Amino acid sequence: MDLADMLRSRGLRLTAPRQLVLEAVYRLRHATPEQIHAEVAEKAAGVNITTVYRTLELLEELELITHAHLTHGAPTYHAVDEHQHAHLVCRGCGSVQELPSPVLDGLAGELRASRGFRLDIGHVALFGLCDQCGPS
Repeated sequence: MDLADMLRSRGLRLTAPRQLVLEAVYRLRHATPEQIHAEVAEKAAGVNITTVYRTLELLEELELITHAHLTHGAPTYHAVDEHQHAHLVCRGCGSVQELPSPVLDGLAGELRASRGFRLDIGHVALFGLCDQCGPS
């Protein structure tokens, strides 16, 4: 089901701002609402930040996007796709790399077996230093 069909099934319309926000999330890959707003504003200057926040909430309800907290600030949004991933966040330069979920499967299995805890891998962020910022 595409975005227009999903919205229609809820009695909503596909508007240009909704389409632009979704496209910006896909294009930017990992972005804060402010970064998404800046991207959308390049194409439609009249779209305000409140509209972006409301649209992000709606798109998350529709399970088209999700968010993770990769900094102490605003959440970072990214598309929901077929492969779940954790995030490697560099404290030096702020870069974000995707870490495929199989890397954490052992930990997820251990947590489930020992504590009955189901890890949401898509919200996992591991902080450290990337190759460029870390000691050689």
